[in-house]
Amino acid sequence: MMGGYGIDSGFGSSMMFGGWVGGLLLLIFGTLILVGVVLLIVWAVRASGGHSSADQPTGVGGQDEALTIAKRRFASGEITKEQYDEIVQTLM
Repeated sequence: MMGGYGIDSGFGSSMMFGGWVGGLLLLIFGTLILVGVVLLIVWAVRASGGHSSADQPTGVGGQDEALTIAKRRFASGEITKEQYDEIVQTLM
């Protein structure tokens, strides 16, 4: 006679509990999916060689390029002979 207050009525505590659990599961799985997508993007960028040249250590190729730039700057008059010699000495 007092319908609406029991567990079987569909409007009682069982519905609220199901709503909380469902919301919590949705939050957890949504977060996991978002984290997975971000990790996939990071992996894809790293695998495709998307590193900038600033991340790479300067090796022999970097020295050759730096010397070429120094020679060009010296030839165009941007730097003096002393500056050029200092650059060459630093790189060697």
